[in-house]
Amino acid sequence: IGGGIGAGKSTIAALFGERGFSVLSADLVGHDVLADGSPLVADVAERWPEVVTDGSVDRSALARIVFADSAELDALEAMTHPEIARRLRTAISSADWPVVVEVPVLGVLDGYDAVRIAVVAEPEIRIARAVARGGDPVDVRNRMARQPSDDEWSEWASLVIDSSRSWAETEHVAVAVIEELVSHG
Repeated sequence: IGGGIGAGKSTIAALFGERGFSVLSADLVGHDVLADGSPLVADVAERWPEVVTDGSVDRSALARIVFADSAELDALEAMTHPEIARRLRTAISSADWPVVVEVPVLGVLDGYDAVRIAVVAEPEIRIARAVARGGDPVDVRNRMARQPSDDEWSEWASLVIDSSRSWAETEHVAVAVIEELVSHG
C-alpha cells in the first residue's frame, strides 16, 4: 500500500490488519534505521552534523533540511533505503501471510510480484489530515512536493483507492478490495 503524507495509507493498512493481514510499515523501519546506536547515525552525522547530538538524530531537524531540498532528500534516501529494503525483505520472509507493506515512497520494494494499492486524496484534504495530526502546514507542503504525486502512485498501482470521500465511502471501497484479494488470493 503506497501513498503520500495524509493520503490515508496507514488507515487503509490498519483495515487490512483488522482482517488478518500482517502489516509492515516502511516508515517504522525507517525510524529504526536511524535509531540511537544504528550505524547509519554516523553517516547522517557526517553529512548533517547539526541534526545529531550524542548519537541521536533529531528527526524533525533532519526533515526540515531534506524536505526543503531534493538533493538532500536524495542523499538521505541513498543512505537509508537499502537498509530499509533489506529489513523489510527480512520481515516479509518471516511474517505470517498474507502480508501488506505500507510504503511512503516508490521503489523501496521493487522486484516483488505483488498487488500494489495506491491510496490517493485531494491535496487540500491530505494537508488538513497531516496538520490535524500535528504537522506544520509548511512542512507538510514541502514533504508533498518531494513525494510522488497521486498520478505517479496511480501509475505504480494495480488498484487505486481514493480516500478523498467520506470515511464510510472509503472504508467500503477498501473492504471490497480486501475481500476481493482474499477471495482470489
